[in-house]
Amino acid sequence: MTQGRYTLTVKDHFDAAHRLYEYPGQCAELHGHTWDIEVTVEGRELDDIGILYDFKTLKDDLRSVLETYDHHYINDTAPFDTISPTAENLARVIYERLSEVVGPRVRIAEVVVWESPIARLAYRADDAR
Repeated sequence: MTQGRYTLTVKDHFDAAHRLYEYPGQCAELHGHTWDIEVTVEGRELDDIGILYDFKTLKDDLRSVLETYDHHYINDTAPFDTISPTAENLARVIYERLSEVVGPRVRIAEVVVWESPIARLAYRADDAR
């Protein structure tokens, strides 16, 4: 059997307001987004029925993380009460929170934050297996 790596991606979104601390422009003011979030997991090992990680399970995992921010003022939600809620920080925090939730056969390969239909940020950890 050929060796390789499988990747699985799901997408969800949330609506929320934020402002960027010390930003030299309009984003320092209160404003909102509909953030689209894509999460990709990867792994090599399939379960007994040939699945890497169930799409439904990953969707539920992502939704449980995003519920924290949906229809909230993100700056009031830890850790964004102390660090600026930039797309970069948001992607990393989602990555870290999801890494605690997903099963042992997969790792989070990438978290993508779409701040608008034309502005995308991707985060990948350096600890790739």
